[in-house]
Amino acid sequence: MKNYNDVRALRGVSFEVAEGEVFGLLGPNGAGKTTTVEILEGLRSPDSGFARVAGLDPEEAGMAFKEKIGAVLQSTALPEKLKVIEALELFSGFYGRRTDPEVLLKRFQLDEKRNAFYGTLSGGQKQRLALALALVNDPMVLFLDEPTAGLDPQVRREIYDIIEALRREKKTILLTTHYIEEAERLCDRVAIVDSGQVIAMGTPRELKQTSAGTTRVSVRLANPAANGSLRQLEGVTDVRELDGAYVLHSTQPPRTIVALVKQLEAENNQLESLEIASPSLEDVFIELTGRRLRD
Repeated sequence: MKNYNDVRALRGVSFEVAEGEVFGLLGPNGAGKTTTVEILEGLRSPDSGFARVAGLDPEEAGMAFKEKIGAVLQSTALPEKLKVIEALELFSGFYGRRTDPEVLLKRFQLDEKRNAFYGTLSGGQKQRLALALALVNDPMVLFLDEPTAGLDPQVRREIYDIIEALRREKKTILLTTHYIEEAERLCDRVAIVDSGQVIAMGTPRELKQTSAGTTRVSVRLANPAANGSLRQLEGVTDVRELDGAYVLHSTQPPRTIVALVKQLEAENNQLESLEIASPSLEDVFIELTGRRLRD
């Protein structure tokens, strides 16, 4: 548990991460993901409860603990005039066990930027450097706090490739994110966090199976639907309005669509778009909380 004055940031977060597993904390901004990670990194103290990382207490283990972990925080700030190679050499000097900076330069495609100042790097290059710095001590456990936040889609995919390579190497990784596709692509297991609590946990497939038997039907209409009318359509189990569209969960999508078309004709309304998909992790989150991850 963790409170900030009258705000209860964490109220029920409990989980274990297996060695070699990529474990994701998935939830909206303000859900308590970063507070959880900072406690596990030894940067904050819990008000109650306890944490163990690699068998050590983050608050009390000191340098022995720091030798075992690596971290990429939500934002990395280095001196603007610090060169890439200087940053790697500086950070590697903090540890007894270290990885050759030259190896990291090549691995993270920073070799051509070795003598570039930090302030001249692009956002993607800065994030690749942050990942390289987190690995200078060849850590047992790696914390990645929203590692692709604010990056464009292409750079995000590059970071995904790096994390997937670490996953193949059986690095133990705790990843926080509010990107659905990130959690589904990278994580072996996911804990969905909301308002400082874990509200669901399992593999992405297991979590999506909580919506098993339903299909996601997203429709946009020329005019708003009559109050409650979509919920009465055949096969519909749930209806929510999101970003100007209606999202229906149906156990019988063909019959739902036929009934929808008939109803729109009767109401002199028009169907502007219709998309059908299997339920996603975001659908699970919406069902549990009634709101989207980005809300």
